Amino acid sequence: MDKTVTSAAQAVADIRDGARLAVGGFGLCGIPSVLIGAVLESGVADLEAVSNNAGVDDWGLGLLLAAGRLRRMVASYVGENREFARQYLAGELEVELTPQGTLAERMRAGGSGIAAFFTATGVGTQVAEGGLPWKYDGVGTGPENVQVASPAKQTQTFETAEGPKEFVLEHAIVADFALVRAWKGDRHGNLVFRESARNFNPLAAMCGRVTIAEVEELVEPGELDPDQVHTPGVFVQRVVALSPEQAAEKRIEKRTVRAQGESA
Repeated sequence: MDKTVTSAAQAVADIRDGARLAVGGFGLCGIPSVLIGAVLESGVADLEAVSNNAGVDDWGLGLLLAAGRLRRMVASYVGENREFARQYLAGELEVELTPQGTLAERMRAGGSGIAAFFTATGVGTQVAEGGLPWKYDGVGTGPENVQVASPAKQTQTFETAEGPKEFVLEHAIVADFALVRAWKGDRHGNLVFRESARNFNPLAAMCGRVTIAEVEELVEPGELDPDQVHTPGVFVQRVVALSPEQAAEKRIEKRTVRAQGESA
């Protein structure tokens, strides 16, 4: 039952070229930065990443982007990462933009054994009708330059409290590996996330066939209050305990300050 491994490098050693990774975090909050660094150092390439966004230019998934290791990205947000936008517009990266709530539910469904679900989000738009540019040809960004476009999705009308309503079918996401960061974790893989760092981490942990968690504080089994556990150990296969220095390194995506004494 002891799922701890001695290093991040050991934890990601079996990730191979072409793997699909689900990565927790929101912006730079709660991202598994140590595991991402280990993936970068391992040299694997041609990866598909599923995450809310791609970090920033010099941190998080932005490091894998800059090194040319990502082939495809499934995300809901492109902002704050110039290299992400550049690669997409230059036809170097395939990007499947997905509404944020839909992305979260696709990941949760993948971990729950639900193959697909209907949602009202995206009905009447290209999300449902297809034609969203996933990849450009590298020549331009006009309609004629779309190399890969999103397919049309099945829609169906259901009776609701407000009357008949149209919904669109979305497929679950299951990843080969999931990388997450937790505030506390025990040797059995039970995880607790702190405040807003909870974000996409529990969802990513659910949808990975092999889930690897880096934890800021490793505790012994029985030390975590069961009522406080956000991700049960059944979803987690490997646990990496961070050093105090690694746990303390948390970058701010956008630092906004004001002069001392200045009113808000």
